[in-house]
Amino acid sequence: MEPVPAPPPQAAPLSADPPRSRRGGRWLLWGALVGLIVVAQSALVWLTLSYEASRAQDLADSAAATGASEMRRQMQRAQQSVQSLLWSDPGLPQWRFDAQEMMRQRRELLRLERRDAGLALQLGMDSPLGAPLFNVIARRELEVETLAACANAVRGASPVFSRSYFVPQNGGLGLEVVDLCVPEARAGQVTGALVATFSLTTLLEETLRNAELRRHEFSLVEADGTRLVRSGAARGAGVYHATRLVELPGQSLQLRADAVEGRPGLIPNLAIALVLGMSLALLLVVALLARDMRRRAQVEQALAEALALRRAMEDSLVTGLRARDVHGRITYVNPAFCDMVGYSAPELVGCWPPPYWPPEQVEEYTRRQQDRLSRVDDSQTQREGFETQFMRRSGERFPVMIYEAPLFDRVGHHAGWMSAVLDVSAERRMEELSRQQQERLQASARLATVGEMASLLSHELNQPLAAIASYATGSLNLMAEPEPDTLALVRQAMERIAEQAERAGRVIKSVHGFVRRREQAREVVGADQLIESVLPLVRLQARKSGARIEVRIPRPVPRVVADRTMVEQVLLNLTRNGIQAMETTTPLARRVLVLEVSQAHPRWVRFAVIDAGQGIAPEVAAKLFTPFFTTRSEGMGLGLSLCRTVIEQHGGALDHGLPESVPGVEPDPACPGTEFRFTLPAPEPVRRPGAPGSVA
Repeated sequence: MEPVPAPPPQAAPLSADPPRSRRGGRWLLWGALVGLIVVAQSALVWLTLSYEASRAQDLADSAAATGASEMRRQMQRAQQSVQSLLWSDPGLPQWRFDAQEMMRQRRELLRLERRDAGLALQLGMDSPLGAPLFNVIARRELEVETLAACANAVRGASPVFSRSYFVPQNGGLGLEVVDLCVPEARAGQVTGALVATFSLTTLLEETLRNAELRRHEFSLVEADGTRLVRSGAARGAGVYHATRLVELPGQSLQLRADAVEGRPGLIPNLAIALVLGMSLALLLVVALLARDMRRRAQVEQALAEALALRRAMEDSLVTGLRARDVHGRITYVNPAFCDMVGYSAPELVGCWPPPYWPPEQVEEYTRRQQDRLSRVDDSQTQREGFETQFMRRSGERFPVMIYEAPLFDRVGHHAGWMSAVLDVSAERRMEELSRQQQERLQASARLATVGEMASLLSHELNQPLAAIASYATGSLNLMAEPEPDTLALVRQAMERIAEQAERAGRVIKSVHGFVRRREQAREVVGADQLIESVLPLVRLQARKSGARIEVRIPRPVPRVVADRTMVEQVLLNLTRNGIQAMETTTPLARRVLVLEVSQAHPRWVRFAVIDAGQGIAPEVAAKLFTPFFTTRSEGMGLGLSLCRTVIEQHGGALDHGLPESVPGVEPDPACPGTEFRFTLPAPEPVRRPGAPGSVA
């Protein structure tokens, strides 16, 4: 064996990278300057935004506090006005006049009620400035909060505000109102109560008459943030807001002030500062780097576009690309080549020998590569294509077609080789499949030419004709030397000859029907009858070969549904093959042929023919049931093929394998034997009415 050549030295790269010290320093200076500008401007922007946000929040807090104070004073004045009505008699016309005048002066006051000591409604007056308050839903259905507030007022002997509640109005609208209950006492005894109903919306509008408060949106909210009413010409932005508590007797309201202004913008506040600062910085940078950067940007842009285009083209190819230097080392591979061999680009670049070379062919590939790479003159560097074999990472070998051409650098020097690699595994598989199909077509044509009818007849008649010949020869031998019992023996032989002649006729009829693929005449027959009908012929052939026959049939005897003639031919074929398999290689003492019947399943009966021959080679087993395939010179190759067809027509299956052991024979590794087994259907059990398991 030739020694493997040492790997070639590592080649220098085709082109060195340009120096980057100047470019790196220039970009470092640029980055420092830009960073300084960004930090300064960011700090200024942050400080300005923080000041604007703090100022807007302070205004919202101030507006909320002022609004809460104004609303508290408004409610106190309304409470005093309502209490003043207690000094006049409600039965007098003056009381009604005073109440109406009060409701005209105070738009937020919607209704006044006089209630007795039991808090029952005695008198109710609606504001003359609007429609009646309870014109959609009756007052008694919306007085839960009122009664609760009056009960607290009576208990505390002081005015109490109720919780707010919603009063539906016409047109699907409604009002959020609150009641003020003022208890009325005479001589220390509570004689009734005066109830005033206020509109929270109107109350909020009356509170916000101050011009400074109109720059905010005000709303009354519940503790969970649910808005009850709102007031204000503009909507609040929801950025800066504040909430204050309006404490009333017996009840508290939350007043929320929402500033109209949103978050402060950058342009109105920092435009001049940003323009001046950036202009000064950029003017300095542009003065120093404009000319150099413009040229370099153009060159780098063109180079980037060219590299991106080349990379996109290489990555989109389904053909593998491989570049090698003048020493044969890989300098470049595209993704298609990496997917083909199963290695990544870093694993392939610079590696020697390439990992995709089969280990047993490294020496041959090395010599071939050195011969190819040595041709560097112009006449020998033409493009060429050749087929070789690569190995995937998994160890799988696959054929490839390589088209290789010389690679030259920009000055025209030979710098290596460029290869296009195609995986031709699919093409080779198609060629093999086409070849196998052609072989099958030829075999089919040969099978059609011979004719299925003639083949079956010639094969199946061999056995009955051979039996007739054997009985005729024995009869002649007996008549040559007559003895007292010769006549009886000859008569028995003649009967056997007649039986075999009749059998030959049945064979012709059955084979004819078999070739026409029609349903055979099947009957229920015992397995012992099938064995006994072929046993004389089997024993006759066994005596010639010196073999013994053993029959194993269980009790009770299984029964099958089958075409008796065709199944007998199957048994004759299998027994004949078994006897012939032991004639040449098996010692005389081990020549035992076993016929075995068993019923492992209620619906199927199993037949087995076991010999002690040398077995079946794997390459022969793959073609064992192929028509016209035989291992004997005198055979036609149709026996096992016809046996399988017959059994499959009965719905069974025919296969073969190694027997567990040949009964009565010592194991011999040289002659392990063969077991052919097939199944036939058992007859359906007849169930009597009323018997167990019958279906009514």
